[in-house]
Amino acid sequence: MKRALILNAINTRIGGVLIRGKKGTAKSTAVRSLAALLPEVSVTRQVRIVDLPVGATEDRLVGSLDIEQAIKTGSRSFEPGLIASTHRGILYVDEVNLLNDHLVDVLLDAAAMGRNYVEREGISVSHAAQFILVGTMNPEEGDLRPQLLDRFGLAVEVDSAFTPEERREVVKRRIAYEDDPFGFMDKWQDSEAEERERILHSQELLGKVHVSDDILELITDICAEYQVDGLRADIVMYKTAGTIAAYEGRNHVLADDVREAAEMALLHRQRRQPFQQPHLVTEQLDSMIDDFQNRPQNREPQDQDQNQSEEQDDGDPDSPEPEEQPPTPPGDSGPQDQYYEVGNPFSVRSLQVKPPDHRARPAGGRRARTISGSPSGRYVSAATPQDKASDLALDATLRTAAPHQVERRSGLGSQADTDNAPAFLIEPWDVREKVRETKTGSLILFVVDASGSMGAQRRMVAVKGAILSLLLDAYQRRDRVGLIAFRGTSAQVLLPPTSSVDLAHTLLQEMPTGGRTPLSRGLMLAMEVIEAEKQKDRSVLPLLVVLSDGRANVAMGSGGPSSASDQAEGGNLPLAEARAMAAAIKEQHISAVVIDTETDFLRLGLAEPVAEAMGALCIKLEELHSDALADTVRMQMPMSDKPTPVTRRDSGAPAANKAAIEVFNWWLPRLGSNQGFQLQRLTCYHYTTGQRQYRKSIVIAVARGVK
Repeated sequence: MKRALILNAINTRIGGVLIRGKKGTAKSTAVRSLAALLPEVSVTRQVRIVDLPVGATEDRLVGSLDIEQAIKTGSRSFEPGLIASTHRGILYVDEVNLLNDHLVDVLLDAAAMGRNYVEREGISVSHAAQFILVGTMNPEEGDLRPQLLDRFGLAVEVDSAFTPEERREVVKRRIAYEDDPFGFMDKWQDSEAEERERILHSQELLGKVHVSDDILELITDICAEYQVDGLRADIVMYKTAGTIAAYEGRNHVLADDVREAAEMALLHRQRRQPFQQPHLVTEQLDSMIDDFQNRPQNREPQDQDQNQSEEQDDGDPDSPEPEEQPPTPPGDSGPQDQYYEVGNPFSVRSLQVKPPDHRARPAGGRRARTISGSPSGRYVSAATPQDKASDLALDATLRTAAPHQVERRSGLGSQADTDNAPAFLIEPWDVREKVRETKTGSLILFVVDASGSMGAQRRMVAVKGAILSLLLDAYQRRDRVGLIAFRGTSAQVLLPPTSSVDLAHTLLQEMPTGGRTPLSRGLMLAMEVIEAEKQKDRSVLPLLVVLSDGRANVAMGSGGPSSASDQAEGGNLPLAEARAMAAAIKEQHISAVVIDTETDFLRLGLAEPVAEAMGALCIKLEELHSDALADTVRMQMPMSDKPTPVTRRDSGAPAANKAAIEVFNWWLPRLGSNQGFQLQRLTCYHYTTGQRQYRKSIVIAVARGVK
């Protein structure tokens, strides 16, 4: 961590550093202490550290129109933002993973180009913005998007494991500083001055460092071997290796410099999937560095490739690779508990959440459109402020005051008062504030049926694959997620609502399957979790995703399956309780989606009544794919002059529907190109014939023309 900070201090063109680590690992302390080590700038002042709050707005960051100057004089004047004030300093963003993505984009653009460009409210301004961008984050609270991770030049992982000796030393120094701050700083003044001189000498030597073609070849080979996307990693490694050489007092780059640069430049660029934690395989890197150091200088590159292939051939071909086994979670497992792997993810259809009210909500997601609760988002209208205007709508204010200018100016009295009056006369009741629209994230609470019926035909594999796909969608839309599983006679919160979808993925892999189906208990627990979240934040937008076949067989008042007396009294008490809980969820105006996991040939359809009572959309598991949604949308769109194939499945068995659709699609091109047709009704009659009981279908498809 300290090494990466010093390298950015020597060469600001590296592109900043991202420090990842758990709480209490002195990330912020290290960043704030860097300013004392940096040489003073030309105006003989210490390098400034500017903190960017997580709730900062774009106006405050990049700058905006000086409203006061515009109203008083009628002239356009630029009011600088935090980027301008941090020029030739350090811009520190604590918990950068919680910052809005568009603000992170603006920061990284300014840090990479060295200038800040402002195009807003009729102002076109650019100014120098050379600063060291440092971001810290706790991975437990969520991660940055891969596109933003790649924009940071370097990334380091702070280990939270300290030896007892290190812990004692940290405590001693902390107590010594609190007892006598100035005496503590005087004690380390000589060491800081020595390090400051070394940084200054490194900056002078940096321009004289030579990177040979062999070193450049090594850098590009490493990036190609690690399959890094783009060329930013190659450029950052080149700059970092040269900076390391300058810091060590050399004017040439060694292979060890490339090794150290790769460990900091490739760590965050190795992620291939959202749920894969950043990890650099150092054995592969060490092997490439050793091969480079051991080869003769006049040796051709193809010779090296040949030797590497020979070394691989010398290995034992019979040694099998270890197979990955599904994790076996600790704890008690029932005799019927089974553990299934997670199925392959797929692109899912979009699950939208409509806000139940017009409450202002904070930005920070991509799930639902809502009124912004901060001065960020798209300016859509203006309104009279309920309190002091926090986001002035200048255009609406001027339009409101414009019809009264003649009357107000005539009431000023003397000519002197008129000459000294502002260019535009505005009264307090003319003020309007901006109404902004933004996208916000949701709380997606997964309620998963983990009963024994989900193990039939390995349905849990497909269900886990669907949940993983939804988690990937939640990751991309910056949603918070929670996980509830119900089986046996109870329901359990496996993961309370959190921003870390990585934890949900880990718990999903370890979730067992077995037992009965207490559906009503799972729905009741989901209501309790959502209510607790609303108590913490009234602006939360929950989305309940229930994955079950609806075959409830455990009532809340009993510890076992439904008895004959229960069924005699209320038909089916567990199902009745499940529908009652679903109706209660509807009364709370909670958006919900029921995914019917039933995949048998003969469907009972028990999940549909639950979804209907919940006021939720019911989706079959196979219809969760985005391709199925696209087919449905094409079916409902107005027809063009070219017939559109039919993919709708209305009734009957899936195989019969498929046959009917194939027949109907075969006839469409032959009906003429000037008319479009839509499938109005699809009826399937099934019968069996012959000794081998082959299933046959008579399909009647009724079509209607659309002009």
